[in-house]
Amino acid sequence: MQVHYLEFVTPDVDVMCETLSQLHGVTFDAGDPVLGNARTATLVGGGKIGVRAPMHESESPIVRPYMLVDDIDAALASAEKAGGEVALPPMELPGHGKCAIFFQGGIQHGLWQV
Repeated sequence: MQVHYLEFVTPDVDVMCETLSQLHGVTFDAGDPVLGNARTATLVGGGKIGVRAPMHESESPIVRPYMLVDDIDAALASAEKAGGEVALPPMELPGHGKCAIFFQGGIQHGLWQV
């Protein structure tokens, strides 16, 4: 299992970026419109971390890991078969691959295919 993208959703984007920069020695960019204007940083060993503001009024702060998968459709079907509820079907993110989200056990799970 490999975390490909670790997403932080918070109303305090700049504060969170500064904290993560200090803790992990990463540098965040200005923001990526394809990723909801998330400020991203590359992690040692691969993967990215992204910090963005909520995209709508009902989106709560959360930390959501996106696990790297070879076949996002098959992985989401397996999660659904195991009782997961699809929250976001596979969606193309130009230049980044595809992502999907499912809920299970009160947790939001992300999937990512490059």
